[in-house]
Amino acid sequence: MNYAVIKKNDIANGPGVRVSLFVSGCRHHCRNCFNREAWDFSYGQPFTRDTIDEILNALAPSYVAGLSFLGGEPLEPENQGSLLELARLFKERFPEKTLWCYTGFTFETDLLTGSVGDPAVLRELLSYIDVLVDGKFVEELKDAGLIFRGSSNQNIIDMPKSLAAGRMVLLEGSWRRTMGSGDIDEI
Repeated sequence: MNYAVIKKNDIANGPGVRVSLFVSGCRHHCRNCFNREAWDFSYGQPFTRDTIDEILNALAPSYVAGLSFLGGEPLEPENQGSLLELARLFKERFPEKTLWCYTGFTFETDLLTGSVGDPAVLRELLSYIDVLVDGKFVEELKDAGLIFRGSSNQNIIDMPKSLAAGRMVLLEGSWRRTMGSGDIDEI
């Protein structure tokens, strides 16, 4: 696996200050994607044990709320094994911190059915994710007022509850509101 960038003080991709890993490789090719260069699986740098150590060290300060996986596409089959290794180590070392993952795949259609990559690897990786933001970015549904997602078709999913229920359970909380309106966003 390659990665495009590591952001060590990110406040845009989940609540609080986070470490965000942008992986390389994506087959979704959403129109007007903000990270188009990361579609190429060979873009960026190789993801190594040193990369994992760098990320885990960046997560150590108490003010860091957690880790976010973005892309490219974190859940492409080629990326799942490396992210599984990182997710295991992250949860072992920082059980109180959250793991968010942004994917263009849909939870119920693509991920819950195990149709993306190795079902056993995917299932274990999903078990470490606290919040999944699913669905492709859709330009026609873009809304700059949405918090933690780019288009209104995307869901913010409570993964532990969803995996236990065997169906999508949306995350509750203030980030489900649109910025500035105070109205509950309906998705």
